[in-house]
Amino acid sequence: MRPIGVFDSGVGGLSVLQALRAELPDEQFIYIADSGHAPYGERDDTHVIHRSHAIAHHLVQKHHIKALVVACNTATAAAIGQLRQTYADLPIIGIEPALKPAVASSKTRRIGVMATRGTLSSGKFRKLLASLHGQATFVLQPCDGLAYAIEQGNAIKVGAACAHYTGAMGRFGLNSDEIDTLVLGCTHYPFAAEILQTLVGKDVIFLEGGTPVARQTRRLLAERGQLAQPDPSDEVNVQQLHMYTTGAASLFQGAVQKWLGLHTPVQTLVIE
Repeated sequence: MRPIGVFDSGVGGLSVLQALRAELPDEQFIYIADSGHAPYGERDDTHVIHRSHAIAHHLVQKHHIKALVVACNTATAAAIGQLRQTYADLPIIGIEPALKPAVASSKTRRIGVMATRGTLSSGKFRKLLASLHGQATFVLQPCDGLAYAIEQGNAIKVGAACAHYTGAMGRFGLNSDEIDTLVLGCTHYPFAAEILQTLVGKDVIFLEGGTPVARQTRRLLAERGQLAQPDPSDEVNVQQLHMYTTGAASLFQGAVQKWLGLHTPVQTLVIE
């Protein structure tokens, strides 16, 4: 019954947490939003690697987690290799932009990718992109400031950024020269999906990575015999969830209520 640790630079990882809770309803989760150091996507690798190690260390030492989910594309790209070396016995699940599923679903073979600059410039992403060479045309769009606007809950800035970046990508639709599939390559971006859908049209398919991450987490825990088992004597199984942030608790609390519909208390945490 040890918990699963989940972290992101802020509210974005809540989209992954939502998928994890749906896939693994009997598990306990510890979620850390490193909002005091967000957004990762606009920081250098050294900063992201340091924060990722600090948070992983805290989760392992203080909460004795049985698995770690890196619910951030930028942190996955920059730090997951080192984290897996440091914690070789711990299942560590990362997230990456859903380029492969996009290739499988696209009819026009023209795929848009919205992500942070840190993700798009990473070696891990470039390797993934190279593995799909010739299978589709990818329109890569760095979205400076979008994750931060979502983090702050600034609807006006979110709308303006979405309009600016989708406009820069070209035409969307089902014609042969149009983008018919849009990859949301940052865990924050699903929280702007309604705005984005209005901008690009109802025919464009959106892909994000939360559900594949949840399925992979289940698979790895099952292989190790570490899936939580519900107590049949309990009339109601109450899933335990503990939420922490290194930023403003009230701001993150509002995001948890808005995006997950939960009133789970949020505690402020200091991780150096």
